[in-house]
Amino acid sequence: MKQAASKMIETEEQLLAQPESQYMSAAQLDFFRRRLVALEAELRANAGETTEHLRENVLVPDPADRATIEEEHALELRTRDRERKLIKKVQQALSSIDSGEYGYCDETGEPIGLQRLLARPTANLSIEAQQRRELRQKQFGD
Repeated sequence: MKQAASKMIETEEQLLAQPESQYMSAAQLDFFRRRLVALEAELRANAGETTEHLRENVLVPDPADRATIEEEHALELRTRDRERKLIKKVQQALSSIDSGEYGYCDETGEPIGLQRLLARPTANLSIEAQQRRELRQKQFGD
């Protein structure tokens, strides 16, 4: 167990310094697992704060102020809805770590790449596959 601890990757710089032959090694998977778990915890904390914030009933007699508050609540709910969807993607990414599929494109099986996974740890497509998908969506609609 001491060997695994000494090989733990703590920073993005350490991750990127790894040789290509170490792509999705146990240490890299552990790095991304920790990052995904932290992201999920942050998203869940935000959701809790939103729930508390929306429960606060503020009586505002001015209709313009009330409309502003309602618009802020609607924006907050849309943001939380996106975060709820992101939580699902985080959980899927964690499952793909467990199944040994994390870091590889769902369409091509090619490595997604460390840079892309650092930018979007829930990515399941390589940049090229994502661009093709977006082009098809633009051409043929959703």
